[in-house]
Amino acid sequence: MGSVKKVVVAYSGGLDTSIILSWIKENYKCEVIACCVDVGQGKELKGLNEKAKRTGASKAYIIDAKNEFVTDYIYPAIKADALYENKYYLGTSLARPVIAEKIAEVAKKENADAVCHGATGKGNDQVRFELAFKALIPHVKIIAPWREWNIKSREDAIDYAKKRGIPVPVTKAKPYSSDANLWHISYEGGILEDMNKEYDESMFHMTVSPMKAPNKPTYLTIGFERGIPVSVNGKKMEPVALITKLNEIAGANGIGRTDMIENRLVGMKSRGVYEAPAAAVLYAAHQELETLALDRDTLHYKQELAHRYAELAYYGQWFSPLREALDAFINNTQKYVTGSIKLKLYKGNIIPAARQAKYSLYWEKLATFGKDDIYNQKDAEGFINLFGLPTKVQAIMRKK
Repeated sequence: MGSVKKVVVAYSGGLDTSIILSWIKENYKCEVIACCVDVGQGKELKGLNEKAKRTGASKAYIIDAKNEFVTDYIYPAIKADALYENKYYLGTSLARPVIAEKIAEVAKKENADAVCHGATGKGNDQVRFELAFKALIPHVKIIAPWREWNIKSREDAIDYAKKRGIPVPVTKAKPYSSDANLWHISYEGGILEDMNKEYDESMFHMTVSPMKAPNKPTYLTIGFERGIPVSVNGKKMEPVALITKLNEIAGANGIGRTDMIENRLVGMKSRGVYEAPAAAVLYAAHQELETLALDRDTLHYKQELAHRYAELAYYGQWFSPLREALDAFINNTQKYVTGSIKLKLYKGNIIPAARQAKYSLYWEKLATFGKDDIYNQKDAEGFINLFGLPTKVQAIMRKK
């Protein structure tokens, strides 16, 4: 398997990374360092330091990257309005590059000659991790156990763990995969692979069922400065606290669930079920504010780029010249995206209730259907004649 002296493992304490620590020591005969990057996993972090050392790590890092996750990854995605296939808020896609960034920093600090991730050979995360490592630490070996070992399924992985006394949070009776962070929770695999079955309501942690949400609407006002959310209901908040608060408010109203069939980068379709309550209300509010603050051509062009931006994040190309170039354009568009949007949340629905933009391009005197002294309706005739001239010429010439 090649000569390796020290490996830094992207460690979560889940099924895959729990057995990976042991597997690397058995097969590479080298020192193993576990690195868990906190992007808002919550209770999943409890006891990970000790657990990593019990299962093979010589040292364990627990790195708090929640604030960077929000400011350097989530906020750019909000400003871009980036949604993969118009549904997915990129919760896992945005977390992987910040995790890889911290793993790379530890690898440099420890003079490690290899890094390792627990992504499977069928998924997107292997690409996201490895493209990030290639950009940040191009001379370090990358180990991907799922592409090397004889373990073929989650059931095999559970058996491997049991034989070695490694505690894991997954059982054969509940084998779906879950990934949680500050921005979302994802669920896939196992019982969700049957396209004819609804998801189980007991699966969710961030949201209540819309049917069990309050019988009266909740009003929520989100304030933005230059495209970045800065306040909730008039109260200024720090990035992590703001996301946390919006998760609570929106989740309690059944907001933010997505059940979709997505096209994975590796070529197959898969079913993903997601909870992203804060993401849902932030995107809705930001898009509403942009309708007031951006001119038509800029808004429409930006909407086209949003799809490409989402693809770059989803495909693992965060550390790419194109993403940086798109950020330059997007940041320029956000100069005037300052104001507040009031939303009405009701049983899974997000309804705009009021809009205030500091640099609004909406001019009531111009838009009114009442009497005005600004717009000369006679001008429309010449405009339509010129705008429709190609259509008219084509009709005349084709008849000849």
